Amino acid sequence: MNNVINNKQLIGAKGINSDLKLFKVGKVKEVYELESGNELEFRFTNNISVFDKVIPTSVPKKGETLCKTSTFWFKRANDMNILSHYISNPDANLMRVRKVDIIKDYSKINHSTTNYLIPLEFICRYYIAGSLYNRLQAGKVAPTSLGFDANTSLEYGTKLPEPLIEVTTKLEPVDRLLSLEEAMKIAGLTKEEYDNICDTIFKLDEKVNSEIETRGLIHVDGKKEFAFDPDRNLMLVDTFGTADEDRFWDRAKYEQGEFVELSKEYVRQHYKRIGYYDSLMYARDTSQPEPDIPPLDENTTKAVSELYVELFEKITGQKFVN
Repeated sequence: MNNVINNKQLIGAKGINSDLKLFKVGKVKEVYELESGNELEFRFTNNISVFDKVIPTSVPKKGETLCKTSTFWFKRANDMNILSHYISNPDANLMRVRKVDIIKDYSKINHSTTNYLIPLEFICRYYIAGSLYNRLQAGKVAPTSLGFDANTSLEYGTKLPEPLIEVTTKLEPVDRLLSLEEAMKIAGLTKEEYDNICDTIFKLDEKVNSEIETRGLIHVDGKKEFAFDPDRNLMLVDTFGTADEDRFWDRAKYEQGEFVELSKEYVRQHYKRIGYYDSLMYARDTSQPEPDIPPLDENTTKAVSELYVELFEKITGQKFVN
């Protein structure tokens, strides 16, 4: 396979004329390396991934809404003097970013390593939802560990007394929750650096929350990723604050006791309703071949596309222009 792709092929005459080298194909993004070797270009596709499966359905406008939403937040981060890898947008679904090393061998990471992706995902939770709710129901998480009394009956949607940051692996085949000690060890972090990451997350989310509340949304939880630059300064990377990385609810409906999912969770719930999720979990639990994920039907595809556009507009306060 020839991995060198002409940029005009990729984005048309509006693009830069240098050649791009295919760097990585992810579940929802294609990543290309610029000729300089110091920058990458993200191409946001219309793919959607749930349960570590790529759905065999292209959702119109999905990639562009994610690119534009994340760009919106990176510019906000820049205004807050928070360093990020964001550079520019050559086109509506393309993002130019600074390149860092990806080191999969944890033994090669220590307190003096520079310019590398921190191999962790940081999930900050403000309400009981998603996998946290599932673990509470299964008795794997105690109410006291979340700041509640031991005999508190916790329902889906309960607001946490304090934000909860959980850390998972980033570069392993299946993400797994980590203790603070293991997270610091495999990522080569000092306690001061870990605390700095948490403070940065809280600062970013304070901005996210303050903006979306005025537009009728609740920020339930969200994922963020970081790296160190060549001088080991903390740098915000990947994407954040989008329908894929974060969970949002309709505020007015929440106050009426209803949970209207305005995120990729809408798609997850679709596969739970049709029984696919249960079949997949059974196969994984019993070490059997996993069933292929079915495509979305036409009506659901249209609804998902409209959801991504609606959420872009509510998050940013901007009109989506295709």
